[in-house]
Amino acid sequence: MANVAVVGAQWGDEGKGKIVDWLSNRADMVVRFQGGHNAGHTLVVDGKVYKLALLPSGVVQGKPSIIGNGVVVDPWHLVGEIEKIEAQGVSINPDILTIADNACLILPIHPALDVAREAAANAVGARIGTTGRGIGPAYEDKVGRRAIRVCDLANADDLRVKIDRLRSHHDPLRAGLGLDPIDPEALLAQLLEIAPKILPYVKPAWRVLDQAQKAGKRVLFEGAQGAFLDVDHGTYPYVTSSNTVAGQAAAGSGIGPRGVGYVLGIVKAYTTRVGEGPFACELSDEVGVHLATVGREVGVNTGRARRCGWFDAVLVRQSVAINGIDGIALTKLDVLDGLKTLKICVGYRVGDEVLDYLPSSLHAQAAAEPVFEELEGWSETTAGARSFKDLNANAIKYVRRIEELIGAPVALLSTSPERDDTIMIRDPFLG
Repeated sequence: MANVAVVGAQWGDEGKGKIVDWLSNRADMVVRFQGGHNAGHTLVVDGKVYKLALLPSGVVQGKPSIIGNGVVVDPWHLVGEIEKIEAQGVSINPDILTIADNACLILPIHPALDVAREAAANAVGARIGTTGRGIGPAYEDKVGRRAIRVCDLANADDLRVKIDRLRSHHDPLRAGLGLDPIDPEALLAQLLEIAPKILPYVKPAWRVLDQAQKAGKRVLFEGAQGAFLDVDHGTYPYVTSSNTVAGQAAAGSGIGPRGVGYVLGIVKAYTTRVGEGPFACELSDEVGVHLATVGREVGVNTGRARRCGWFDAVLVRQSVAINGIDGIALTKLDVLDGLKTLKICVGYRVGDEVLDYLPSSLHAQAAAEPVFEELEGWSETTAGARSFKDLNANAIKYVRRIEELIGAPVALLSTSPERDDTIMIRDPFLG
């Protein structure tokens, strides 16, 4: 049995929450390995909706779950999320949840800086489209070696020293943006107040994971966002502040790369993205409205509308390569029901050249025009299908053509938000 890493293969919002929840039935442990509470997962179980941001999706199944060192943790948001999901009848305790002791914290100073900088960038037409939740500034402090980590919550003296180090960097930035200096005593008081609610969950997560591996446990690694929001491989600078690709599953969890196992890419049957940035296949016509309306394309945590477009096979083929994807879970096929004609992007025209990959240059990305291939749509419903034989011929042709164009097989097929409306063609845990 292989471990499985689940990653978004587009710009995020591909339906990872449902797939991870579904796969967690077959896993013994679930690990979230990057991102922050800017990424939302919606789970629908027996008609009941669970909305998660920091908590790994396995907690709904009662599976031991880890928030890995690659995650930046807003402790106040996490406590609120725990309280909310417990009110829905899901028990969260230290036997279920582990927070990596070396994960870095998002502090109240981070969202304030995030919002102020985005406003300043917007004034000169350079808006990125950040969620304003402090993710970027928190990661900056991490790589700048001035972050406060989860383990620091246990020692007030350490916190004082680290707050002073933060002030030496942040106060000049804040002054330039018209913000007041950091109040060190107020920040210390906030951290000491939240600490007792967080510390019971804190452990060396790498050790918990190592013990699980040695005991033969099956581990599911859960990513956030998508490959083209990766800080290295995405549509830079319109990206998130962490590595979202499958390689981060190892570094962000504390496991060797051979321990990751099967890589499952989550792929929506069309394409969406949130925020600013290039999007060659974006639709502003009635088809775009159909995708947005039927697909309920609104951010789980942010409430922001998602931009919608045709399936981009060039983008996903590149994602298969940079993630080492073994198979894909194709989601939201049912949203295409009723469309007479479907289009798939098979190349980008940039000037006089047709490219079979997404160029790194922002200028070239913005100039790229999609080259489409047309397929016949279908009028029959695919919603709720749980077997390949329940799909109509044109839907099957669409799925098979996607497989050919991206160079990876469909392992799972999702036909509604409900957990059980999933067709398993190949079990990822069998490798």
